[in-house]
Amino acid sequence: MNWNNISSGIRTGVSIDTPEIRTDYQRDFDRLVFSSAFRRLQNKTQIFPLPGSTFVHNRLTHSLEVASVGRSLGKLIGSELIKRKDINSENEEFYKHELQNVIASACLAHDIGNPSFGHSGEKAISNYFIEKSSQIIEGSIVLKDYFNTTEWNDLISFEGNANSFRILTNHFKGKSFGGYRLTYSTLASMLKYPCESSAIDRNFVNTKKFSVFQADKYWATEILNTLNVPKISEGPLVFKRHPFVYLTEAADDICYRIVDFEDAQRLHILPHNKVAVLFLDLIQSIGRNNDNIDSIKDTQNKICDKNEKIAYLRAKCINALTLESADLYLNKSEEIIGGEYNNGLLDDLTKSNKVLAEIEEISINEIYNHDSVVELEIAGYRIMSDLLSLFVPAILKKMPEHKDEKIIRLLPKQFQSDNVGNYDKVLSILDYLSGMTDPFAFELYRKLFGIEIPKHK
Repeated sequence: MNWNNISSGIRTGVSIDTPEIRTDYQRDFDRLVFSSAFRRLQNKTQIFPLPGSTFVHNRLTHSLEVASVGRSLGKLIGSELIKRKDINSENEEFYKHELQNVIASACLAHDIGNPSFGHSGEKAISNYFIEKSSQIIEGSIVLKDYFNTTEWNDLISFEGNANSFRILTNHFKGKSFGGYRLTYSTLASMLKYPCESSAIDRNFVNTKKFSVFQADKYWATEILNTLNVPKISEGPLVFKRHPFVYLTEAADDICYRIVDFEDAQRLHILPHNKVAVLFLDLIQSIGRNNDNIDSIKDTQNKICDKNEKIAYLRAKCINALTLESADLYLNKSEEIIGGEYNNGLLDDLTKSNKVLAEIEEISINEIYNHDSVVELEIAGYRIMSDLLSLFVPAILKKMPEHKDEKIIRLLPKQFQSDNVGNYDKVLSILDYLSGMTDPFAFELYRKLFGIEIPKHK
């Protein structure tokens, strides 16, 4: 890889786009913003239960903020690479004007495949297959026997990152071939873990999780090969990371690390003073030249509303971390372009910053394990598991019973796979369930299990 051969405006599918004023990469951003999958993120949990009288972030607002930070990172890096003479004249326009759009688009899309109810939705899907592996589905055939080893690995390790890539590239029934037809550059920038599930190895940043289901290996291979990303292994499939991925990942990490703290303060999970002190300590510990801590404190003291005080400090923290991440990216650029940088940017910064490490520890202990978060996760776990228990056996049976036929009729046409393979049939169920909003999944659960009698609409 080199900085001049890792971008491309080629799109998935056969594109017959007509010339217009927007660039290819601006159109990626717009396609995502106007997509129904992106719009549904407004009713998917980020961390805290929805809805409530106190506004907190959902997956939609989180993704928009990540895109904002990602755009800044793309602009900073593109400009600096040009100044350093790493970019030839042919690619200067891309790095000057388009890298920011690529990263912003990848950031918009990074959570588009996450199921309802936060990370517990992912775990519920995985654990359904683990716990029901020996369940007899029909005759004497148990659930696990319907799949080969690599297919089974996908199901017991269900991953929102892989599901995002699938949503954007898969040919759903009645939809366009190539999915959303985004550019290869944008799609490569969100492939955080460019490998299949059987290649997971937590010792390496590119295989810590996986981003490619068996059914979607064609597009991942086509995209990464075209962008000259080195392939490490064919079986199991493993690539090195595309250099732009680190910017998408950093934008996400910066936002949830800081904004989750802000939300916790709004909900009185963390005391206002504790958050304010930690944010000020973080700004001071980073020590950017433009961040005069006395001036920041003075401005903060003039703000009357407590939430606005924290919002001001949050903005300062995110700005400082964005600039620090950009500096680190440039310092590590040779490792990154060589595919040898085995860490995330914010992970590296956390190692050298005690305040950032303290914020991470408090988030784990006091936010992500707060009663309201745990209660939602348990409820979501139950809802997703029970819905899977209805749909998966029904679609696998060769001789479905009356109830099974009725269940499958509920599946929207775009998720009704013409492929007779068991793996593809189950993926169609996961496509349907993982696309649900929190309220829709809860409503469907209540109706199908007789908690609420359905009414004619």
